[in-house]
Amino acid sequence: MLEIRKATRNDAEVLIDLYGNHLTKYPPKEPQEVSAWQEKIARFESNPHHKLLVGEINGRVVSAVTLVIIENLTNNMRPYAVIENVVTHKDFRGNGYAKNLMQRASEIAEENNCYKIMLLTGSKKESTLRFYENCGFNKNEKTGFIKRFEVPTEWL
Repeated sequence: MLEIRKATRNDAEVLIDLYGNHLTKYPPKEPQEVSAWQEKIARFESNPHHKLLVGEINGRVVSAVTLVIIENLTNNMRPYAVIENVVTHKDFRGNGYAKNLMQRASEIAEENNCYKIMLLTGSKKESTLRFYENCGFNKNEKTGFIKRFEVPTEWL
């Protein structure tokens, strides 16, 4: 059974692997500075609006989701949330782990009185889009736009 918890600085190495090898098309530059990741995760831990959730199977982190709650002045001053970096280790996909994390993230957003959650995906794969729809997200409700900034050469 999947155990869901907030990430801690002790999860830095496994998160480097998850994000670098199972999520992004821009894997982190080697070697990774574990201490920098630990410091960043510690900042997440101290921010009540930033939730980096991980899912564990038998003590091994196999999935992660980031939820950020954003204060707001509209919609009766209710906050909204953004989900990013949904990832499951390739060897553990298809077991519902990311869906469980998404459900927990939705519960946290609701507990924090959010009126909506937004997410963007760069994937065009029908299975990924269907996954998000099965998690309750509507791809036809809004139009998303992205403005990217130049990636520093030292990151490549």
